[in-house]
Amino acid sequence: MYFQSSWLCLGLLFVSVNAEFVDGGVEVEDLGGNSEETENEGELSSEIKYKTPQPVGEVYFTETFDSGRLAGWVLSKAKKGDTDVEISIYDGRWEIEELKENRAPGDRGLVLKSRAKHHAISTVLAKPFIFADKPLILQYEVNFQDGIDCGGAYIKLLADIDGLNLENFYDKTSYTIMFGPDKCGEDYKLHFIIRHKHLKTGVFEEKHAKPPDVDLKQFFTDRKTHLYTLVMNPDDTFEVLIDQIVVNKGSLLEDVVPPINPPKEIEDPNDEKPDDWDERAKIPDPSAIKPEDWDESEPAQIEDLSVAKPDGWLDDEPKFIPDPNAEKPDDWNEDMDGEWEAPRISNPACRIGCGEWKPPMIDNPKYKGVWRPPMIDNPNYQGIWSPRKIPNPDYFEDDHPFLLTSFHALGLELWSMTSDIYFDNFIICSEKEVADRWAADGWGVKIMIANANEPGIFKQLIAAAEDRPWLWFVYLVTAGLPMALIISFCWPRKVKKKYEDADYKKTDICKPQTKGALEQEVKEEKAALEKPVDLVEEKQQSDGEILEKEEEGEPEEKSEEEIEVIEGQEESNKSNKSGSEDEMKEADESTGSGDGPVKLLRKRRVRKE
Repeated sequence: MYFQSSWLCLGLLFVSVNAEFVDGGVEVEDLGGNSEETENEGELSSEIKYKTPQPVGEVYFTETFDSGRLAGWVLSKAKKGDTDVEISIYDGRWEIEELKENRAPGDRGLVLKSRAKHHAISTVLAKPFIFADKPLILQYEVNFQDGIDCGGAYIKLLADIDGLNLENFYDKTSYTIMFGPDKCGEDYKLHFIIRHKHLKTGVFEEKHAKPPDVDLKQFFTDRKTHLYTLVMNPDDTFEVLIDQIVVNKGSLLEDVVPPINPPKEIEDPNDEKPDDWDERAKIPDPSAIKPEDWDESEPAQIEDLSVAKPDGWLDDEPKFIPDPNAEKPDDWNEDMDGEWEAPRISNPACRIGCGEWKPPMIDNPKYKGVWRPPMIDNPNYQGIWSPRKIPNPDYFEDDHPFLLTSFHALGLELWSMTSDIYFDNFIICSEKEVADRWAADGWGVKIMIANANEPGIFKQLIAAAEDRPWLWFVYLVTAGLPMALIISFCWPRKVKKKYEDADYKKTDICKPQTKGALEQEVKEEKAALEKPVDLVEEKQQSDGEILEKEEEGEPEEKSEEEIEVIEGQEESNKSNKSGSEDEMKEADESTGSGDGPVKLLRKRRVRKE
């Protein structure tokens, strides 16, 4: 009973929650196919006013693109190195546009418009950032409006090492930091790369931060605007955030690959392994001899000759054929993608089988394989050889790698197989509060608009079920469970009581009386004995008249079955009578009264007689 009550409460709670969703106006569809939710969302999004963010505090660079012009941005005229001339040109197109979805009037961003092309654009900072005693905070927004097949959305902070010329910006241009999302195939990345100068050789080396310990796929596929933030502190620590949530953090001294500082010792490149060095831990037993009956010519498997070729096997039909319904895509480029071929499908004629038929292979019971002597411990084993260690001539110790090369410009040098990648609201500063305020005025407004336009819970459930039909079964079970629990809890008790009452009415058998019911009957009998004598005599006279009328009438003939039922009822009444009198005697003894229930009933019978 307790278990059923608990489940009933849980079911009622679920029903009430669903009712709140419905009553709350999450989605009410009208006959015309429009919903009240859509109107409410439109009102909410129109009430959210966008205003171009303004930096509060010291900044090195900001860009909102809300002016609609690429003022200060330079398109590259260079060519990508080590590639064919025809495809190495940075001729990818950039535009200033609003978001396709969840747009805010007046808000614009930089959009990569071309697919399968090289893109390069850059701009000079308001003032260079010099690594000293202030943090570096880099922040910007990205929206993969059409998803992403293969391409990046990272940025580079360009160093003025060899004389920086933005028109010559290409993949080999020196940079200090590369940061941002990148994806190809099913490999989702969030780059954080620094170029650290070797203190002895002077060569710049790329140091990659460890990958984030989160699933990055959703940020590439949900087609929402996401905020990417990099924080580098003067104490050589770093943090990487997405949508203001930390997804990666660590130390430049410990959490980059390869390490900032080289090892103190290295293997001696001139040390060679001696010719007689024996690294074998085990060797074949030289005293072992191959048995005379060992046959190495038997194959490991043989054809099962007991199996015959099935009827209807088509020897001349191929197993796979080109799909006759396939069509070459309109955007197929044979120069880039190669000659188009229709995908191959299973041959529908091969219901039984096609091609050359061969019986299945089974293990050969006579197979023993090539004989080899057993292995024993090598008495001359000397261990695994390794060259000796010598001091690393290029060893250095940089205990403060935060002091990187200063940068003067910001650039995007990208290749993408998907267009319409949206960039917005760049900021470079040294105070987290400034970056947070900038994010609230820009990205925060986009999030509020997107949330206001988010489809209701029921729309999301239906959309999910369109891609996953099995969810309909889950919905049905979830919705029907509360009702089933209510029925199972309430219905059986009512039915049982109904049938019990029907059984007693059908047989006219006295229902067993509880102690409380017996006491109530005694009270009624006692009240009847206290009535005036005239009323009792009147009642007796009335009973006598009825009895006389019954005696004057002719007895009604009864069938044998009815007589058996009456006799059974009389026996039952006798047993019930004796049982009731025993209970009454117990009641007399428990009350200790001289006139207990039994004595009162006897008095009444005497008076009637």
